[in-house]
Amino acid sequence: MSAPTEGAFDALRTQLHDAASAFADGPDALRDILLGIVDDVDRAVREPLEIFPVCHHSPASATAMARRLREKQPKVVYLELCEDMAPLLTELRNCTLPVAVQSFAADIEGFPAEWAPLSVVAPITEASAEYQAIAYALDTPDVELVLVDRSSDHVFQWEPRETAATSATGADAPDAPSADAEAALHGDAVGVDIGDLRPRFAELEEHLLRHGRVRHWSEWWHQYVELPLGDGDHDTYRQVMLLIGSLFRRLAPGDTRRVRVDEDRERHMWTRMRRHLAATGTDPADCLYVCGAFHAASRVAEFGVHGADTFDISPPTGTTWQHGLIPSSHAAIEAQFGLAAGSVSIAATVWAKNLGRTGVKPFRLTGQAGAKKTAAKTARKAVASIPADTTTPAGRGESTADKLSGFLRRPPVLDRLDEAELLGWSVDIVRAARRNGYLASTADAIAVFETSILLAGMRDRAKPTPYDFQDAAVTCIEKESVPGRRDVRRLVEIMMGGDRIGRVGYDALPPLARDVHDRLAPLGLKLQQRGVQRALLDIAGQPELAKCADVLWMLRYLLPHGAARPIMGERKLGEQSIQESWDLALGTHQRALIELGYEGVSIEQVLEQRLRRMAYGPQATAATVLKAVEDATLYLRSRRLADELGTRALEVLTTERTVDGAPEVLSRVRRLLAYYRTSEPVLPGWIESFAKTGYAHYCTLLPTAFTDDDATVRHVAAMLGFLFSMESLALSLGCDRTQLELAVAQSHPEDASKVALLWAAQVQLGRLTRADLRRRCDELLDNPMVLPAYPRYLSGFVQALEPVPALTDFVVEAVSNAFGRLPDPVLLPWLPTLIGTLRSGGAELAPLLIREAGRIFPGRLAALDAWTPPWRSAPEALLTAVAGFPAVSSGAALLRAHPATCDEVANLLGCDDPWPPADSAPTGAALLDRHSDTATALAELLASR
Repeated sequence: MSAPTEGAFDALRTQLHDAASAFADGPDALRDILLGIVDDVDRAVREPLEIFPVCHHSPASATAMARRLREKQPKVVYLELCEDMAPLLTELRNCTLPVAVQSFAADIEGFPAEWAPLSVVAPITEASAEYQAIAYALDTPDVELVLVDRSSDHVFQWEPRETAATSATGADAPDAPSADAEAALHGDAVGVDIGDLRPRFAELEEHLLRHGRVRHWSEWWHQYVELPLGDGDHDTYRQVMLLIGSLFRRLAPGDTRRVRVDEDRERHMWTRMRRHLAATGTDPADCLYVCGAFHAASRVAEFGVHGADTFDISPPTGTTWQHGLIPSSHAAIEAQFGLAAGSVSIAATVWAKNLGRTGVKPFRLTGQAGAKKTAAKTARKAVASIPADTTTPAGRGESTADKLSGFLRRPPVLDRLDEAELLGWSVDIVRAARRNGYLASTADAIAVFETSILLAGMRDRAKPTPYDFQDAAVTCIEKESVPGRRDVRRLVEIMMGGDRIGRVGYDALPPLARDVHDRLAPLGLKLQQRGVQRALLDIAGQPELAKCADVLWMLRYLLPHGAARPIMGERKLGEQSIQESWDLALGTHQRALIELGYEGVSIEQVLEQRLRRMAYGPQATAATVLKAVEDATLYLRSRRLADELGTRALEVLTTERTVDGAPEVLSRVRRLLAYYRTSEPVLPGWIESFAKTGYAHYCTLLPTAFTDDDATVRHVAAMLGFLFSMESLALSLGCDRTQLELAVAQSHPEDASKVALLWAAQVQLGRLTRADLRRRCDELLDNPMVLPAYPRYLSGFVQALEPVPALTDFVVEAVSNAFGRLPDPVLLPWLPTLIGTLRSGGAELAPLLIREAGRIFPGRLAALDAWTPPWRSAPEALLTAVAGFPAVSSGAALLRAHPATCDEVANLLGCDDPWPPADSAPTGAALLDRHSDTATALAELLASR
């Protein structure tokens, strides 16, 4: 395309120069800005490769793009989008828009480890210029689509993650909506878009909003750009967008980092386009470059097909990137890019109106979900029937007329009031409000109608915009409290189009997601639909559903809460449910399921990888590794993986120098040991080694833990629980009980709760009798200086039930004595402390105390007065009671009365001795007389010492 004449914008330059001289102290600064803007527009218009400036999710840009593509019919479309996302664009036809193209990297190389995982998303809606370009290029024969922006890897190479996330997601933007479930569809991904067009100069945006009498940027753009350009011709649209891009670029603050990134992106895109043109020999006049208006007004040396070729594109890092499509929504796009709530839904409504008003036929991918079957054929026929444009300046290579001067001088076109449309809105919002609990009436509809006109007039608008209508509805209908789930502002957003949520079709899903849907097909549910669906599994009646249950339990482990939630049924070691009930929301959590597909080809593989990362990670502890062992047994039923991770747990345990994970280690080892004892003929070697090594390990740490302030009484109790419960197994494997006795003897705690725990351990080892323990507790109750600390002693005794459950009756006795012996002035202030101690330190063991108290205390209130606690019975009384019993004969009276059982046992053992007479004297231990070797050997051993 030949260059335009030099004087196309001379008249505009002269006018702006005179204006700068008149309104500024001197013409230099303002003149440079204004004339520079015209130069930028002129430069972009003169470029042989046609530049099409756009704004992301702009209906005016989408309408102008569809119109221009039908007129020009370019053979190559260069698109500002990450170049590594190109293979995924063909899968858009299998999706329901809006969706987002995603690049994801879990295992990174060349970036800091704390950045992982890395994620980049590019949302696409139907009312966007990029979708029109993609649909045209993919469905038109002999048309090539080339993505020229930096790759996903370069997004993080050129811009640190925290900066990229802040700038791209608009987290600090005042218009950003509050996060909710729909707004979080993109997760924490960095958003990239085509045409981020917003002032970077805060004072400029504030000035535009104040003088435009609008609340936020989305409303200003809708009023002063979307509506005027909705019916404009191609040249007017193009020059105005270039003007806006140049204005925002020249008035941007001097953020050198951001400017450097923007310019590197522009150098990258022009370098890619020049290389493609040189490699294919394509005429630049047959190409179209679609980019943001901000980048279209670039001033880098590499700009244009004849620009300098001095930019070297850095190689990517060793990070492996996975690509896929994830569902998006209007709310997610608004949250990602800091747009006002409801602005994307309003843009979709404006897009539909633009199509009806202008008659432009949009492009739509063949087979697009939600499209009519004949729409794609009609679009292709329309493209084929329209000849290439030979009347536009771009087609003939002639000069482009100055449409910018006329647009800037032209007064705003006042749309006449569409009373029917506004009246329909007013009636619909009142109807929606009544359905949501508001006491709205016809009078409210009239008030909303009149208030909308009033607000539009106050804001110098002849026709109320959707934003004016929304403010009017809130003013007239909203109450002090919202009666239902949605307020009036949200109801207006829904009425204007609602928050459309996209869906990725089955064919566009990664292999893992398709495998999940295939394996859950026997449930007969539409799993791709959003919302919660109930699945009932009668595993006993339909054994084939057991495989579905296995998949659901793994999904519950891997996906966020709510994706797969069990209502009935549970999965424990050694147990199998016969019936299960699930609430499934896989369609709502489709993004999480798709991202699982980036980690492997099956959920078993992903689960195994995650368990290995948990076990071999730098933060792994013995407790977390044992959890991985338990999960591998529960969900994968893999003995190989469980043995491997169990060996890893043993390695981690030997390196630990703290006891923070002792409670969890104890509970998990007990469960695993009980499972293996009931399901395996022999114990696995790793769990025997774990018991042996853990016994020695905790014996070594026990004295230090008793005196360490960081080790709580619960941790020490868990250590003792491990030592006492694993003692028999450890001793059978070669451990020595002397280790434990020495560890307890070397322990000298100072904390009251740990002292009580030590006493309980001494009782278990036989170093302290119950009588001595009872005497010590009585001394504590008799000492008024110790009474404030008595609840901590009780806390220690309660925690001692974990390693020494036989002390349950004694703990009940200790608490009862405290209630019985303390006077009210001492007892009542102490009760809150006692209750708090029991709740915080013994919540898991309180049921043991309650059960024991129910066994000891009388069941009726009337019997309480005459009841005597068993621990208060004097030994003499007990002896008297025993002496009063009749003497028991030497023989067993019950056995003599019913000898049949003993006779059968004797016959079984081959004994034929007769029953002795009832009045015969005791004959002594006949067994020792017959087999005296054992007694003789024991006597010799004792005599030798």
